[in-house]
Amino acid sequence: MRIEDKLKNIPPKPGCYLFKDGRGEIIYIGKAAVLRNRVRSYFQKSRAFHPKLEALVSHIKNVEWLITDSEVEALILENNLIKQYQPRYNIDLKDDKSFPYIRITKEDFPQVFITRKMVRDGSEYFGPYTQVKNVRYILKTLKQIFPVRSCKYNLSPEVIKKGRVELCLDYYIGKCKGPCQGLQSEEEYAALIGKVRSFLRGRTDFLVKELKEEMQRFSRDLAFEEAARTRDRLNALENYRNAQKVVLKDFTERDLIAVAREDEDACAVLFRVRESKIIGRVHFYLKKTDWQPEADIIETFINRFYTNSQDIPQEIFLQKEVANSSLIEQWLSGQAHRKVTLVVPKIGEKKKLMQMVEKNARYLLEELKLQKMKARENVHFYVQALQKDLALKTAPKRMECFDISNIQGTDPVASMVCFENGKPKKSDYRRYKIRAKDTPDDFAMMREVIRRRYSRLIREEKPLPDLIIVDGGKGQLSSALQILKELRVENQQVIGLAKRLEEVFLPGYNDAQMLPHTSGSIKLLQQIRDEAHRFAVTFHRERRGKRTLTSELDRIPGIGEKRRNQLINALGSVKKIKQATVAELIEKARLPENIAVKVYDYFHSLK
Repeated sequence: MRIEDKLKNIPPKPGCYLFKDGRGEIIYIGKAAVLRNRVRSYFQKSRAFHPKLEALVSHIKNVEWLITDSEVEALILENNLIKQYQPRYNIDLKDDKSFPYIRITKEDFPQVFITRKMVRDGSEYFGPYTQVKNVRYILKTLKQIFPVRSCKYNLSPEVIKKGRVELCLDYYIGKCKGPCQGLQSEEEYAALIGKVRSFLRGRTDFLVKELKEEMQRFSRDLAFEEAARTRDRLNALENYRNAQKVVLKDFTERDLIAVAREDEDACAVLFRVRESKIIGRVHFYLKKTDWQPEADIIETFINRFYTNSQDIPQEIFLQKEVANSSLIEQWLSGQAHRKVTLVVPKIGEKKKLMQMVEKNARYLLEELKLQKMKARENVHFYVQALQKDLALKTAPKRMECFDISNIQGTDPVASMVCFENGKPKKSDYRRYKIRAKDTPDDFAMMREVIRRRYSRLIREEKPLPDLIIVDGGKGQLSSALQILKELRVENQQVIGLAKRLEEVFLPGYNDAQMLPHTSGSIKLLQQIRDEAHRFAVTFHRERRGKRTLTSELDRIPGIGEKRRNQLINALGSVKKIKQATVAELIEKARLPENIAVKVYDYFHSLK
């Protein structure tokens, strides 16, 4: 169906829309209160002009949509879909899976520790924190104040009753109350964890009051050692509080969010204000923001940040109004089980406070730009050596190397490995099944993979590498140059690797050029070639193994495609299928008994 016809059938309901390119890949995901109006707006001539938006629209070849019961459901669905598919035109927020959290486990006697992995088992998570130093300081202070167990034992009632866990040093120095030996009840420990939650949420005033009363009570009872321990805990808490800046006079829980943007990069900063004090700051870098208004960037950040957050405040201060503020308030209120309000301060100390948050965002964005600039200027000395030895115009900071693997033309494959600044970037490695069915022509295979790789980069408007390396010598180099010329790629640096590493073929030269034996460039090229060869051979063996297994099974009477796949998925290799008993073939591969007997008899009659 043509996209014009699809636009006519879009329902006027809330939901998410997915734009796809000619290859069927999702390139943009959005949400809408009225799908029909929102999707059609992209194809109207009156839309606001931006080069990125025009590029997006030009690549849309198909549109799909998912209807939801409400706008809130659409918002949640959009977050989940963007995280799953990571479309190239959506704003890219660094995944918070890489940031540390403080986790309180779901156990009878919960543990409290730092983690980067969220497990959906009922545990509570506080964060994310963007600075490891800060989260370690918080956890260290927490353990000075609260005698939380540091062991990792499963303290079930059976374990405690049988006394399988011995008291450790923490008990004898007053840092644990000994729940492992039943010296602290589950109720008493639960009350302690409740105070830990309050501390992590920044609610510390009542904790100070409680510790003071506890210290005075111990003093009256002449329990001076306990009083001294409580005094030390109180001092640790006071020191932690004194390090926090008082910014507002009321005690409303707030998060303050501001964004700074330049070109396609942006930085979002969030300050947590609890009991009138700033208790923490986190920042996140966002990419592909150049065609989105600042208000949309703020909205994207809010949606992504609070999706997994268990600490949602009563108010969220923003530097600008966002289009779907009432919808976001409704969603956040549902998450927090109480009213949450978005506020844009206009005057007074609250406005000044937001200006401070904006300055932080601007400063951090400038820091990011400096880091990028330094990274561009910092070139690995092996890369510098390669540039010098080959007289390249630019340093080959990003290199892509191609290798072909086949045995007498069977199961031909190609590999592409990527090196950035002298180091492998495995996330950008690619494998290719050769589609040409002609003779085992290495030159034709190289032309095919070069065309497939760089026609796609051109189509997706992605930058080409600084240097293309083809393994195989002069013929392969000529094949690559032919395709690049057809694709109208000009001034691209390309080399071909001869059998001897110190010999390199360059465009325009009939003979191989010699590299200095003592140069680091030879070591770099050897590493790249070995990696490309390893990657290609591994893929080739995998394909050949599957073909061998498939062809072997096709000879067995009664084994069609469906049962062949059952056997492959269940047992994985010819060797394991040969070793399997009739009972195992029935149980693991779920074959009927008569078919399992045929498979067993076939392999055992070959002996």
